[in-house]
Amino acid sequence: MIEALVCRDVGRRTQELMTANRGGLGDAAEALSAATCVGLITGFFVPRGEVAAPETDGPVGAALLAVALAACGVPARIAVDSPCAEAVRVAVEVAGGGAPVDEVGVDDRPGLESVLNAWRQTGVSHAIAIERCGRSADGRPRNMRGVDVSPWTAPLDDLFLGGPWAKLAVGDGGNEIGMGRLPPGLIAQTVPNGAEIACVTSCDHLVVAGVSNWGAYGLMAAVAVLHAGWRPTIARYLTAERDLAVTRAIVERAGAVDGVTARGEATVDGFGPQIHGPLIDELGRIARGEGAL
Repeated sequence: MIEALVCRDVGRRTQELMTANRGGLGDAAEALSAATCVGLITGFFVPRGEVAAPETDGPVGAALLAVALAACGVPARIAVDSPCAEAVRVAVEVAGGGAPVDEVGVDDRPGLESVLNAWRQTGVSHAIAIERCGRSADGRPRNMRGVDVSPWTAPLDDLFLGGPWAKLAVGDGGNEIGMGRLPPGLIAQTVPNGAEIACVTSCDHLVVAGVSNWGAYGLMAAVAVLHAGWRPTIARYLTAERDLAVTRAIVERAGAVDGVTARGEATVDGFGPQIHGPLIDELGRIARGEGAL
């Protein structure tokens, strides 16, 4: 039920990726339900014409997932590079707080090592990358248009891969961290610009969602189903109202833009609250125990 809601093609020609990864959301949620400390990675920068800003997809879902886990007693923190850091900080604040943000400069290798050491020392058991552009075959991160975005993208693949933690990933286009788990060549065969953009960084558990924020919310709902004691807490964070409040805040206070339209408005991947809201509220009902996984 949850996978059917959040893992559906919204126009990126990703249905074959979802079909190849069927069952991935349930497996990821089962792994996450055993977490004792979680480190999340997010942030996707949009350089397009006169626009240079973080996108709305990723920070919102990562923040709500992190804050919900922290409220359930599972410490959570979020790593992000400097171009997207303010959006993540605002998202965490408006989501409810309680999840530290680890900022890494784009070219700050010592800073990346410092965050990696902090994750190890704090006992991160599960790393989750959500809508995080990862390395393509030539080593460069590329957006869906095939543009090299390495000037705005720190190599947080190294953080994701750098510890003994279970590795979970959520993406929606084929160029995000974790997509290397899919069968070789599948992204190239099905997604526009797939041969250039396909991320080679793999993971243990992958969620291929229609919108990456939806994948984060699907994990929240599925973990609530699996961990009944967390249901009331998770459901509190899984509402259309809270999602919209966080999205608006990162647009108004951190200059975030929709990654598809490049507009500074409270939409995600071209969809407004009239699309996101009913889906999120349905997931919230499932999280409260009013539906089935």
